[in-house]
Amino acid sequence: QVQFVESGGGLVQPGGSLRLACTASGTIFTIYGMGWYRQAPGKQREVVASISAAENVYYGDSVKGRFTISRDNVKRTVYLQMNSLKPEDTAVYFCNRDPAVEAYWGQGTQVTVSS
Repeated sequence: QVQFVESGGGLVQPGGSLRLACTASGTIFTIYGMGWYRQAPGKQREVVASISAAENVYYGDSVKGRFTISRDNVKRTVYLQMNSLKPEDTAVYFCNRDPAVEAYWGQGTQVTVSS
C-alpha cells in the first residue's frame, strides 16, 4: 500500500521559514518524480514544486526564489524548504507523485503564515 506522510507544518510569522518533509512507503521511490502541492481554503489544489527522478526541479511562479525542493532517496523522503513565507502561502501542503495519483493523497500538513 502506497503511503505518503507529510510533516513539518505549523504557525510561522511572515518572513519566517519552515521545512516540510514527506516520507514514502509501499512504493519504489527512486524511479518516480515527486511533487509538493497545496490547497488553501476555497481554492483548488495547486502544484508548488516538483522534482524528477533525475532531480530536475520545477517551481510554481508564486514560490520561485523562496522555496527549494529536494529528495533523499536513501531515506525515501522529499523535502520542501520554505523561506520568506507570506500570508498567501497559508494552506494545507501535500506530497504525491508527479504527476499526482488520486489514490495517494494523504492528510497533508497545515502551514499558517500569520502575525
